[in-house]
Amino acid sequence: MAERGRFDGRGVIVTGAGQGIGRAIAERFARDGGGVLAADLNGDAVETLASELRSAGLRAIGYHVDVTDPAAVRGMVARAVAEFGGVDVLVNNAGVLRQSKIMATTPEEWDLVMAVNVKGVFLCSQAVHDSMVARGGGRIVHMASLAGRATSTLGGAHYSTSKAAVLGLMRHMAREWARDGITSNAVSPGMVDTPMARSGADATRMAEIVADIPLRRLAEPSEIANLVCFLASDEAAYITGASVDIHGGELIIA
Repeated sequence: MAERGRFDGRGVIVTGAGQGIGRAIAERFARDGGGVLAADLNGDAVETLASELRSAGLRAIGYHVDVTDPAAVRGMVARAVAEFGGVDVLVNNAGVLRQSKIMATTPEEWDLVMAVNVKGVFLCSQAVHDSMVARGGGRIVHMASLAGRATSTLGGAHYSTSKAAVLGLMRHMAREWARDGITSNAVSPGMVDTPMARSGADATRMAEIVADIPLRRLAEPSEIANLVCFLASDEAAYITGASVDIHGGELIIA
């Protein structure tokens, strides 16, 4: 069990917190003492999550946001600062997955995937910078993917491209913002047992995917949350510019 209080006094923003990995991450930070702003395009989902966490005596608020909208992102950060005194941790988890083959991908679909998965990461990171500097530093953890290190199991070329771009942005941010006391790292999961993954494959295809994973199962969202919280903790203070794989042995490379 995680230590209660590891993030006491810290303000945390988790985007894409309405379900799956993002929800698990928000829950974990709150249970570890953080004040959590759970953000999502689905405002009802994060309001429900925040209410559940508050009922358990934890600090959390839900916030409806479109991470591709600069004004909306700035409003999200302003709310976190007002509620928690500042932003110490940002988890860029919001993302979309589309499965179109290259020749079937429209320019509009390409732009949507890039806007949410890459531009959203850029805008949210840019928006928290000044608050983190004012707090003496901070932690940014980006949700990349095995797709960005190889190719996507379920998503199309635009998804793989967007996650590779997240890794590039993460590395550059780590070098440029190190002087500001801000670390920038990424988590690169393989297949995780989430509604997004389950909706992308039928039972037969899912069984084939699991059979190809050396550990013979999908990751649990809580396992991804454990890794994210480590990278956001004091224990990881000297880690920056890293992409940490978590995929049950699906891609074993140096």
